[in-house]
Amino acid sequence: MKVTILGSGSRGNAVLVESGDTRVLVDAGFSGRDLERRLACADVDPTSITALVVTHDHTDHTRGMGVAARRWNLPLYLTELTLGACRGLLDGSEDVRTYRSDEAVEIGGVTVTPFLTVHDAIDPVAVTVTERATGEKLGIATDLGRATSNVRHALAGCDLLMLEANHDPILLRESIYPWSVKARIGGSHGHLSNRAAAELAGELFHDGLCAVVLAHLSENANEPSLAMEVVGEALARRRFSGSLQVAPQERPLDPIDITRLRGLRLPAQMALF
Repeated sequence: MKVTILGSGSRGNAVLVESGDTRVLVDAGFSGRDLERRLACADVDPTSITALVVTHDHTDHTRGMGVAARRWNLPLYLTELTLGACRGLLDGSEDVRTYRSDEAVEIGGVTVTPFLTVHDAIDPVAVTVTERATGEKLGIATDLGRATSNVRHALAGCDLLMLEANHDPILLRESIYPWSVKARIGGSHGHLSNRAAAELAGELFHDGLCAVVLAHLSENANEPSLAMEVVGEALARRRFSGSLQVAPQERPLDPIDITRLRGLRLPAQMALF
């Protein structure tokens, strides 16, 4: 399974997951033109995408969903409540397929498993994507007000974890945002701080964790180096030896091949026996 984060942040989020002939786009928070540009950077023909899965109704996850679904003839998966909140982005010609937050969806060779999160959206979910043939598992968890037991359970056992590290509390307090926005971001229905992300990453660590990508960083209340330092220290205490990266907002991150990363870890794991 291969994962390409097309961009992540308050100005747009989208992740492409590839498994054999199956290509699933998780969220479409960029304009149709920008999505097409980012997919071209990843050498992906948009018409080859199997389906589009939307996690919640906020614009930075939905901006291009209607255009993408129509232009590339993509089945569009979202919850009933999210569909109701996003009617203005659709014209009725799309192939809409609603899902529930407590039911997995099989799309081609992968299983997409949604789970409820705490966030100030209409019906927010995060998802894991599992390749059925190999069991390789990706967790996509941005827009978390706090890490609940449900979130921890759903993300257990991921090979690759895409985890929100939105802000540093001091930088947030000193940022240009109005106090109401600061309260929202730092509140229990807002976004995870670097420290909260570090604690969650440490709890989710296991010997098979190959890579962690920090996502949805605030441009005004965080720094990539700071997020890497805080989360990296927590993972180092667990003797994490995998890849730690930050997903940029303005461009796609280089593709991450989970199969290759798992293969690199295999000799070290076998040496224990």
